[in-house]
Amino acid sequence: MVRVIGVRFKKAGKIYYFDPDNIDVRKDQNVIVETARGVEFGEVVVGSKDITEEEIVSPLKKVLRIATLEDEIINKENKEKEKKAFEICLEKIEEHGLEMKLIDVEYTFDNNKVIFYFTADGRVDFRELVKDLASIFRTRIELRQIGVRDEAKMIGGMGPCGVSLCCSTWLGEFEPVSIKMAKEQNLSLNPTKISGICGRLMCCLRYEHESYTHLRKGLPNQGEKIITSEGPAIVIDNNVLLESVKVRLIISEDEDNQVLELSDDIYIFHKNEIERIDKDKIEEHEENTDDIDNIDDLYE
Repeated sequence: MVRVIGVRFKKAGKIYYFDPDNIDVRKDQNVIVETARGVEFGEVVVGSKDITEEEIVSPLKKVLRIATLEDEIINKENKEKEKKAFEICLEKIEEHGLEMKLIDVEYTFDNNKVIFYFTADGRVDFRELVKDLASIFRTRIELRQIGVRDEAKMIGGMGPCGVSLCCSTWLGEFEPVSIKMAKEQNLSLNPTKISGICGRLMCCLRYEHESYTHLRKGLPNQGEKIITSEGPAIVIDNNVLLESVKVRLIISEDEDNQVLELSDDIYIFHKNEIERIDKDKIEEHEENTDDIDNIDDLYE
């Protein structure tokens, strides 16, 4: 087991593990740590605990010290520098006529590097821009192109639900989201209804995915043949949350058990009231392609 603490450098940012190095570090304290890009100022969000070696990335960096009042002042000054650097970079981007959108600027705590985050539709030749910025700030310059999800995380905003974006308030890391999750939750496949302000599939589609997957296991699929108390039937729809199915009773079949006629009336049965006899669909149901036009645009 390895003793670690969890440190976050940005609000809703990824949590990184560090070796407390026998320093009595507690949750909600600010610390100065050594990272791959230099000395950084961060907040302890996970108190001292033991984890397995498989959960860490070796070698584990150490905590240098608990942040002092002087460190707090330096961090605040860096935040002010970032605002000025943002304005300067905007001017230089316009001056060079570059097709890129500046999103954020970040100073490392020790001022050894300034990182400019931007989005662009394609590759951007920013070599001259880097030269100009280096001559102005007299330090190492890094321009980092990010995706639209990261852009939303940095800028923030309101989601379709009317609440601040999960990614900008508490979601530390993005998890994979697929169109299959929307299908399993019986959501409309219209891109405007299942995509966030970033234009990608909403992260919240994953939140209830495991529950829907668990509940759906005992339910027959649309088009499946089942046995009910009223006789054999064909499933025309199912309700995952209620664990029930809508069916039409089979009135007649041919010698090969092919369905010839279904009842006009619709019946609803709970999953405990049916018997599944064939997991293969009896007939194929065409999807409404009008709702899934440009669905590929939802993926990065």
